[in-house]
Amino acid sequence: MQPFNIVLIEPEIPPNTGNIARLCAATGSRLHLVGKLGFSTDDRYLKRAGLDYWEFVDLHYWPDLEALQAHYPDGRYFYLSTKVARSYLEVGFRPGDFIVFGKETKGLPAELLEANLDTSITIPMPAEKVRSLNLSTSAGIVLYEALRQSGMLG
Repeated sequence: MQPFNIVLIEPEIPPNTGNIARLCAATGSRLHLVGKLGFSTDDRYLKRAGLDYWEFVDLHYWPDLEALQAHYPDGRYFYLSTKVARSYLEVGFRPGDFIVFGKETKGLPAELLEANLDTSITIPMPAEKVRSLNLSTSAGIVLYEALRQSGMLG
């Protein structure tokens, strides 16, 4: 069965990326880091958040999203944003899907979301008091739903 793919575009905060790397190691998912990172991959906070699981992370680097998509032209890409209305719970995830997140301070570019409205999704926040969830929390929520739907949780 194909693994799921978590894509981080220009992540800025080392512990978030480290936590997501650990999540990917725990679930057998691939982690794709795209564009200019806001930290060095030698960063001690990045390494600390991933603990000693880095050797189990299927990690890939891409100069931009276009390069990733050219390498996986048949991939299904879902774009997470607080600026869209469709819930991630409305998606029928399949192994091999790419779940794409933007940088912590800005999210995904508006033009990317507009060009992909049918595959742009959000995590509903019923209390409406918080603008967004932490990046690593969001990745965990959506990835585990994808795993659940795919029968990959045992």
